[in-house]
Amino acid sequence: MILLGLGTVVQASRYQIGSLETMGPGFFPMILGGVLLAIGVLIAVSASGASQEPQTSEEFGSPDWRGWFCIILGVLSFIALAQSAGLFPATFACVFISALGDRTCQVRNAFFLALGLAVFGVALFSYGLEIPLPALNW
Repeated sequence: MILLGLGTVVQASRYQIGSLETMGPGFFPMILGGVLLAIGVLIAVSASGASQEPQTSEEFGSPDWRGWFCIILGVLSFIALAQSAGLFPATFACVFISALGDRTCQVRNAFFLALGLAVFGVALFSYGLEIPLPALNW
């Protein structure tokens, strides 16, 4: 991650960076590369203090297939609903289905989480950023 972050920062520095008011094409990649670099350093620092005992596959347990299935189905539902139904139903379905992948999540909590994120997503992307995807496309 450190090498990927450094590579991104080096490549982004070849473009015009600009400022916060007038961002150039290299501004966003430079920020992302810096964040990736910082995360890589944090991982390296935290790993240096970890125990050196190798972990076996039994310690990790079996994959949580319910989680995998729900997350993939949630993303597919967003893809299927975005153009036909709009941003609000697509976001709601994606978050609701994906939240059900957690075995401790209750349906009521998944509903309110999906509702809140769908409202926030419509406010941010449809009205704030004016992305040409309608909130409702009935």
